[in-house]
Amino acid sequence: MKLEAKNRSRRLRKKLRVDEFKELGFDIAWKFKEDITDEEVDTFMDQFFAEVIQPNGLGFGGEGDTLWHGLICTQKLGSCTEEHRTAVEAWLTEHGVKSVSVSALYDVWWAE
Repeated sequence: MKLEAKNRSRRLRKKLRVDEFKELGFDIAWKFKEDITDEEVDTFMDQFFAEVIQPNGLGFGGEGDTLWHGLICTQKLGSCTEEHRTAVEAWLTEHGVKSVSVSALYDVWWAE
């Protein structure tokens, strides 16, 4: 589909999530220490959601065991910001995980 097409109605742009309705998110990955227990991972993830994801109105979809990866976007219609990226990266780094990787913001509906 041609994303830069002209003369689309506002309704169609909204349905396609393009132009002013584009939604930005980012990918995240991190690694725990090798000897981490399941209980420690559960506690960490609960804390991650309680302290950085929910207070910023974000959503996280991902998976892992000692290596985690996923997508972060907003819970409501809208886009993540550079401040969101920075906050998530800083929180992970401050809480002892290693090899934190955060992608640039990208269009979560039309990523190439």
